[in-house]
Amino acid sequence: MTAETRRGYAKGRAKRHEILEQAMSLFGEAGYRGASLRVIATRSGISHTGLLHHFPTKEALLLAVLEHRDDVDDAWLSLGGPAGVELLRRFVELAALNAARRGIVELFSVVSAEATAADHPAHGYFVRRYENSVAGAVLAYEEARVEGALRAGIDPGDAGRQLIALMDGLQVQWLLGDGATDMAGVLRAHVEAQLTVRL
Repeated sequence: MTAETRRGYAKGRAKRHEILEQAMSLFGEAGYRGASLRVIATRSGISHTGLLHHFPTKEALLLAVLEHRDDVDDAWLSLGGPAGVELLRRFVELAALNAARRGIVELFSVVSAEATAADHPAHGYFVRRYENSVAGAVLAYEEARVEGALRAGIDPGDAGRQLIALMDGLQVQWLLGDGATDMAGVLRAHVEAQLTVRL
């Protein structure tokens, strides 16, 4: 591979990343249905045809944006292979991280609500995402129980569902309250009430 070819690939990857960032912002502002590929292209500094070269459909772009967000979060959540209490702590830290990423939180909140419609292009994605998120949280509580850190009477299945529901509900309150809700603080208090140890 020539140096010129490598530069071309690097430029293409950089442009693709810029498109994902602009799309994430606009999907968060206007929702999937309200966002326009032409506006995303303009914000990315390319033509509509140029955008279609990278993402041939609006659906392909939306799914790429959602997968990009998940890849970043999943890599961070699993860094160092946390389990049990440590993984529950990482969920709380993710809520703190989200407080610095309003655009991502808006995107997730708007599009996940839209995607409850069975004909939405991201419906299947969000069904799978919630199944995986709840399963991960349930596993963390099960591991905390094995560690002896889960309070008596706390069911890991119920606790896992509650954790994911609370995280998402706090994000909506945080958005509507212009950042006044302490997502991480509320989440930490909730999880610590279920544990015999402090996070």
